[in-house]
Amino acid sequence: MSKQWMVDSSGQDIKSLMADMSERGIKYCIGAYVDIHGVQKGKVVPVDHLAHMAAGSERYTGYALDGLGQKPNEDELVSIPDLSHIVQLPWEPALAWIPSDLSFKGQPYPLSTRVALKNQIEIARSMGFEFNLGIECEVFLLKPQADGSLVPSDPTDNLVKPCYDVQGFVNSFGWLDKVASCINSLGWDLYSFDHEDANGQFEFDFNYADALTTCDRLTFFRFMAKHYAKEEGLIATMMPKPFADKTGNGAHFNMSLADLKTGQNLFQCSPEEDPRGIGLTQLGYYFIGGILKHGRALCAAFAPTVNSYKRLVRRGAMSYFSWAPVFNSYGSNNRTNSVRVPAGGGRCESRNADGAVNPYLAAALVLAAGLEGIREKLDPGAPNEDNLYEISEQERADRGIEFLPQTLQEAVAAFEEDPFVESVLGASLKAEFVRYKLEEWNSYHLSISPWEIERYASMF
Repeated sequence: MSKQWMVDSSGQDIKSLMADMSERGIKYCIGAYVDIHGVQKGKVVPVDHLAHMAAGSERYTGYALDGLGQKPNEDELVSIPDLSHIVQLPWEPALAWIPSDLSFKGQPYPLSTRVALKNQIEIARSMGFEFNLGIECEVFLLKPQADGSLVPSDPTDNLVKPCYDVQGFVNSFGWLDKVASCINSLGWDLYSFDHEDANGQFEFDFNYADALTTCDRLTFFRFMAKHYAKEEGLIATMMPKPFADKTGNGAHFNMSLADLKTGQNLFQCSPEEDPRGIGLTQLGYYFIGGILKHGRALCAAFAPTVNSYKRLVRRGAMSYFSWAPVFNSYGSNNRTNSVRVPAGGGRCESRNADGAVNPYLAAALVLAAGLEGIREKLDPGAPNEDNLYEISEQERADRGIEFLPQTLQEAVAAFEEDPFVESVLGASLKAEFVRYKLEEWNSYHLSISPWEIERYASMF
């Protein structure tokens, strides 16, 4: 059974912490932070140097990393481990994983996305709110082929509609059990996992927590799922859309605000008390109003890759609807909206978030949007209850429903044009995201795909 330390780093006697870690077999500490893409970086120190790391001993050349806004001549960044979120690796107990924040010249570094989220959490707390977040982890388990292609790990997992398939689940039970056991050993409270809607795809659902903890857990989940897949000679990926003819990997954000003093869910009410009948308070509707106001800009953070927009389609190359949102809209328990209020109410779910999301960046922006909705009392109107994939263009226009961006280029343009983004992230972090994502788009746009060769080489 692995131990997850939950200590107050400001008051913790670090020497006793180090002694406790040593007694539990920990030899080394990974101070892990993420770059602009949400990819982990860091250094490793022996456990008896943890106090030095906590004091800022580990320095990094920011120019060597994506999205940290540094030039070659600038002073290094420093990583500060968050000692309230230490995780002993269940598969390698000699290692402790510690999410970290970047600092520059003694101050939190504003281009660190974890720092950006913490800033918005403090704003929420100043308003009396705790931001709670649950993220659904969808992931493909794949087998590499000799030609470099990837296929579902189980060749018999080939149903046209494999969602909830028990045989497909049991055939991959070795990997599933390792991941599930790890989640529970860490105290995350796994409450459900299943075969998802595509061949070779699975979903893990564990309990929500405060937003910072949940974002740390998603970052760790990617790391952990890939490790256990490698043990099986396989690949686990949360890539948004590995296959054109299958559904993609979402990472749906389930959000609510709690009273900071009492812990009461401030979005929850009985459907009878809600004039719209779906169990959401007016505060919750205002929060959704803020998300929809900035929905097109938020999409760049929720769906941050070229590949993401091959998931956000009604059908695409599939034989049936994709479940992915294409509209900036909300509704009750209706998966054709980008924002859904699941059955029972008490929370809202942003469905355009995908497996490539940098959770800290997206959570910072969506929280800020929701808080703006509360401050400005932005009511989102009536929920959309019907199948939005099938309504006419005239009806869509009459309801004022916008499309979400349909390419990364379009999403980044919306992100760049919305003044709200800079007010939340600051000019430098906003500019770094835009720069890297436009480079990604241009690199993709200038590449020649096999589809183009197949289609055009013999045509002209």
